[in-house]
Amino acid sequence: MKKIAVLTSGGDAPGMNAAIRAVVRTGISMGAEIYGVRQGYQGLIDDNIYQLGVREVGGIIQQGGTILGSARSEAFKTPAGRELALQHLQQQGIEGLVVIGGNGSQMGAHTLNEMGFPVIGVASTIDNDLAGSEITIGVDTAINIALEAIDRLKVTASSHRRAFLVEVMGRNSGYLALIAGITGGAEAIVIPEVSTSPEALVKTLQESWARGKSNGLIVVAEGAEHDCNTLYGYLKSRGETVGFDIRMTILGHVQRGGIPTASDRLLGTRLGAEAAHQLCAGNRGVLVGWNKSTTTITDYSEVAGVHKPLDMELLKLAEILAQ
Repeated sequence: MKKIAVLTSGGDAPGMNAAIRAVVRTGISMGAEIYGVRQGYQGLIDDNIYQLGVREVGGIIQQGGTILGSARSEAFKTPAGRELALQHLQQQGIEGLVVIGGNGSQMGAHTLNEMGFPVIGVASTIDNDLAGSEITIGVDTAINIALEAIDRLKVTASSHRRAFLVEVMGRNSGYLALIAGITGGAEAIVIPEVSTSPEALVKTLQESWARGKSNGLIVVAEGAEHDCNTLYGYLKSRGETVGFDIRMTILGHVQRGGIPTASDRLLGTRLGAEAAHQLCAGNRGVLVGWNKSTTTITDYSEVAGVHKPLDMELLKLAEILAQ
């Protein structure tokens, strides 16, 4: 292939720029012209496509977010919208597309590929819920940002013998909460995959107080059955019976906006470079991911619409360690 395009879609993730940079420079090294699509799939609808050279991606590897931008596109969900997107790609003479993003983004990529246009996906989402990759771009940075916040909150919690509810992102996946909870020394972790009653958390904090702990920590995934606000209200309603004074912090989008860690920069670089290699070599309809310490490709039939399950042994480990 002599002309390929790259877009970022869905929620931004630290390390996306590293992947863009790798796609551009690797593709150019293989003799291809590279084009960037602004604002995700909406950019295809709007014909917002421009050529990228090696200098256009200089100095971006350390930047969070995505220089190409990202946007939701209702138009792309319609057959007419997708036909218009293909028309604009073909008018530019573009022969293949790299899509950097998570579940929803790869579903769109799979649809384009099924329509006959060659697409390669790159696994990128802080939720780490995408099948076909053990770890996805942005996860390491998001966890470390959450962990830094937790460490800081525990300092002030110990000073006042308080317990903090900390809500992290993750949509319908509890991965971020689980890893941040284990590494942050949480007394309890609340995730969408397992039902946790508010009363069980009261008991957990009461037992921690009785053991003489100076602080308490409960990490809550945003998609859990009971969100952080609900749990905070319940714990506060129990008053002094809980033991600890209760506080709440919702980290929100701060987890996406960090400077990418070395791990995410390297992962983005390796996955982006492999995607360019695969597309220029004529491959299509696969997701480039990271498995068993190397880049891998997985057919879209095994990825699109598939939710990667959590390792529930980690939750058991968290319960053992919360003593």
